[in-house]
Amino acid sequence: MLWCLIFLAGGAGAWCRFSLDSVLKKRWTRPVPIGTVTINFLGSFALGLLTGYALTHPEHQILTTVIGVGFLGGFTTFSTAMVEAVNAARSGQALASFWLALGQIIGALILAFAGLTLGTAVF
Repeated sequence: MLWCLIFLAGGAGAWCRFSLDSVLKKRWTRPVPIGTVTINFLGSFALGLLTGYALTHPEHQILTTVIGVGFLGGFTTFSTAMVEAVNAARSGQALASFWLALGQIIGALILAFAGLTLGTAVF
């Protein structure tokens, strides 16, 4: 039953990612892939919050697993982020590619830590 819940939550996360990315792409015309960056930053912060919650509420392990592995696993898209960075490098924007990849990694780590800190303090 757990794998079925994770599967459904993953599909919901992927649908939310697609929807948010589509909306952001319509509004953002610059070459920076703002949809992917936003999604990964939101997902990292949310996973930090969820981890903080899970640390203080171990009795809800199934819920946190479904949300963390399923929904947030389907929502975030670091593989797409790295493909976009490689594509930027291949199109002659090596420096932009470097900063895009590094910025997403550092930003995601900072936001995950912030979410974890807030999650353990609030929950």
